[in-house]
Amino acid sequence: MSRLDSFIRRVSAQRDCLNMAAALVAGIPGPVLELGLGNGRTYDHLRELFPDREIFVFDRRVAAHPDCVPDDDHMILGDITSTLPAARTRIGAPAALAHCDMGTGDTDSNARLAAFIAPALSGLMAARGIVISDQDYRAPGWTPLAPPPQVAQGRYFINRVESRTRKDTT
Repeated sequence: MSRLDSFIRRVSAQRDCLNMAAALVAGIPGPVLELGLGNGRTYDHLRELFPDREIFVFDRRVAAHPDCVPDDDHMILGDITSTLPAARTRIGAPAALAHCDMGTGDTDSNARLAAFIAPALSGLMAARGIVISDQDYRAPGWTPLAPPPQVAQGRYFINRVESRTRKDTT
């Protein structure tokens, strides 16, 4: 498969999983977290799906299209290993949805990042909240959900955070 075809499959899976998540979190209050702004396409889609929710975006630096950059109150810049644990006060409420698109193409690096992000997210998520990711993130109390039927298994991952784990992350 060409890299172009692989990219198209990945972003189609991403869109389909996010659309599914909109229905899954409809009755769950809380903001949306976007881990990895990139060029801003997914953030732009999240704004359409969740026009009445705050969306907090985490990234090392801003490299997005100017129309797809959150305001300063919702853009959290820096290394995710520092910014994510410190986010509770900033986001103000448990998150209904987190979308994580931070894979690097390096299997070992992705595994280390997933091992950090999943437990860090657990303390920020609402009970029954949804975590969607490009990597297989797992944490105690998370239940894997099947992606939409058109998304190949292993292309994108969806987890429900079954119960809220209080984790002080000032």
